[in-house]
Amino acid sequence: MVLERGTRLLAGAVVVACAVLVGPSAPSGAPIGRPLPADAESDVVPNRVMTWNLCNPCEESNLDRAAEIATYAPQVIGLQEACARDVARIRDYLESVYGLVYHVEYGTVLRNWGRCGGAPWRPGAYGQAILSAAPMTDHVNVEYPDGGSEDRGYMAVTTRVGGRLVRVFNTHLAERRQEQVRADQTAVLAAAVARHDRAIVLGDFNAVPDAPELAPIWAVAADVDPECHPSPVGTCEPTTEWQSKFDYVFLRGMAPLNHRVQPSPYSDHSMLQTDLAST
Repeated sequence: MVLERGTRLLAGAVVVACAVLVGPSAPSGAPIGRPLPADAESDVVPNRVMTWNLCNPCEESNLDRAAEIATYAPQVIGLQEACARDVARIRDYLESVYGLVYHVEYGTVLRNWGRCGGAPWRPGAYGQAILSAAPMTDHVNVEYPDGGSEDRGYMAVTTRVGGRLVRVFNTHLAERRQEQVRADQTAVLAAAVARHDRAIVLGDFNAVPDAPELAPIWAVAADVDPECHPSPVGTCEPTTEWQSKFDYVFLRGMAPLNHRVQPSPYSDHSMLQTDLAST
């Protein structure tokens, strides 16, 4: 008994010594995000919106994607080429690591095992998603009659941006070299946008500003980049690695204060964001 008691005491002493040397450990499974830049936002910016194509099925870290978003902390984020599972993880990391709480709605257009994994008989959901710091209502998910080479659609919600209710759309149009398909898609989207006095349209349109298929959108809204118009008037800042402007934040009944195109190593698309005027 004396020997057994001495063995237990020795084992306990070793554990204590190790704890002193190693120090406290993080809870099992707790994520550790990278530090944000010194000028990163400390809380959600209520009049800021962002659009970002996640480059699916690019194998990128959702924790790093969350850090990219947390640096700018928009009120509303529209994501494209998004697996629902990835969006859920990004949202969780934004809250657990960076203290930013978002609601989420999904705009699934298909279930694809190759893009989003999952069980072969239940592949992951793929499409768009909207994160909003304010609650969202009146969520709709619309598939275009013709998606082109892959199902495509738009989603829409009503939420608050800058303290005002606004209808927010998020879309991803057909791939390049499918101009007529995109023309049909923008006609559907523009008709929905035109029903609202104030609207924000986020997305990857897979077309440059002077592409004829974007005419229906230009007729009802304007891009936040003042240099980007159907008729080129200046340097329209590209939003992709191949130096094309494909990503847009269109506004209807609202005005931008500024905009920023922020390249990211975690996608072949840049993050496009804008702060909106209060009037």
